[in-house]
Amino acid sequence: MSEVKLHVGDIADMGKRFIDAWNKLEAGQSVNERHLTFFSLDAMMAALTPKRLELLRHLHQNPEKSVASLARALHRDYKRVHNDVEALITAGMIERDAGGVRALYDSVQATVSLH
Repeated sequence: MSEVKLHVGDIADMGKRFIDAWNKLEAGQSVNERHLTFFSLDAMMAALTPKRLELLRHLHQNPEKSVASLARALHRDYKRVHNDVEALITAGMIERDAGGVRALYDSVQATVSLH
């Protein structure tokens, strides 16, 4: 299963995760972690609206050949789906190439630090 861990944090938090992974690799341990960091809770919530989560769920089960076919499958306006796809690509949650549009992960785990 491919999972991505979402974090609300700063560059220092990202650096700590990178250093931890580096140290594990140097110790001969396998590192198969995927992390995405948002610099604010507002940014994370803007990226993961209910419609975008619905889109992610659909793409996880049904990769689509195009944004147009995705919009049809979701019964949504093409322009809004296109905007959602672009936002999720920018966030690193989905991929679009000549083969179509697909979700990159099986699950998403979000962590919000209170410090």
